[in-house]
This record gives sequence, structure tokens and C-alpha cells, in this order.
Amino acid sequence: MAAEMITVLLGDDHAVVRDGTRQILERDDSIAVVGEAADGAEVVRLARQLAPDVVLLDVALPVLNGIEATREIRSGPGAPYVLLLSAYDDQDYVVAAIAAGASGYLLKTASALDVVAAIRAVVRGEVVLHPMLARRLAARSRDDVDVLTDRERKVIQLAAGGMSNKQIADTLSLSIRTVEAHFTSIFNRLGVANRTEAIATAAHRGWLRREGGGP
Repeated sequence: MAAEMITVLLGDDHAVVRDGTRQILERDDSIAVVGEAADGAEVVRLARQLAPDVVLLDVALPVLNGIEATREIRSGPGAPYVLLLSAYDDQDYVVAAIAAGASGYLLKTASALDVVAAIRAVVRGEVVLHPMLARRLAARSRDDVDVLTDRERKVIQLAAGGMSNKQIADTLSLSIRTVEAHFTSIFNRLGVANRTEAIATAAHRGWLRREGGGP
């Protein structure tokens, strides 16, 4: 059976980049580019009009930058996933993007295969970071590695992978009430207000990569 088609909206202010990205993505029979936008406001408008599965956009967009556009796109119900593809390798951009609701951040040095794999991953509910950025974030946060317990870190990793509280509870053989208590502790320890901010902090500290198998 053929894979279900993944629809993608592109956002970049350079036409040649959009053309090249479209060609790369549409070499894969399971991906269809349904629209293109040259600025952040247009990306937001088309995301609402076309309802793609994934919005692939640059950080440096005119009118509305990529992070602000991400926040707007992700603010509504049934919002598409957002994947940032950027020339900027500053960790602060990564943290801000994930806090705004992005599901991933890749550098424009990523290969075509990596971009396609990332699109598929975010549709599965996963958070994707360019490997170099993930290493930098991990190195930057070594002093903070013991802020959460091992169980709390596992909970936030699963949450970053798109799992609901019930799915996390089933995976870790816990009650939903226990998972909720873990989240309360995580929020207090990290000084954040919600899951999105907790995941952004986890990305900043390099906790989103799985370390070994099993729950």
C-alpha cells in the first residue's frame, strides 16, 4: 500500500531556494508541496488556507520572522507541524523556535535525505534538531544535567516525542495521575509554566536525544 501523502507549505524569501527545496521534496512520491510563501505573514495566511501537514520555513523572513510566524501558525486548533530550515546556528534561535511551537530546527547544510526524514519525523510527533545543534546544546548544559530526576527527564523526552499523558503513562507503566505529578515537579524545577516551555528548556539542555533503549 502506498504511503499516505504528506503535504508541505514552503516559506522562504528567496525564490531559488523555494524552487530547489520543492524539487528535492517532490522527488519523494509521498510528499507534495501545496504552496509557497515569500514572507512570514503570507506563510501564516497560506497555512490557514491550505491546512498542510507541515510548514517548512526559514527563520529570516520579511514582514514576520520565522519564529513569530511559527507562533501564529501553531496558535490555532489542528495547526500544522512547523519545521525551521535556517542558516542560523545560534542555540537561542533553536530554543525560541521550539518555545514558539516548532517541531524541529535544521540547518540549511542538511542533506536532502535529512530534510525528508525530518518532515516524516515531525508528522509522527517527534522533535527534530540538527545533530550539530543538539551537540552544542548538550555541551552548554552539562552543569545542569541533574536538575531533573532520571524519571522526569524520561517523561519530558516522551512528551517532546509527541506523547500524551496517557501514552507516557502506558509507556512507563505509571498512572496518569503520577505522570501529571511528574509534570508539576518538572515545571517547578525548571521554572516554566507549561509543557511547551518545558520542552523548549529540554531542547536547550540537550535532553531530547534518547540515551539508550527502553523506558
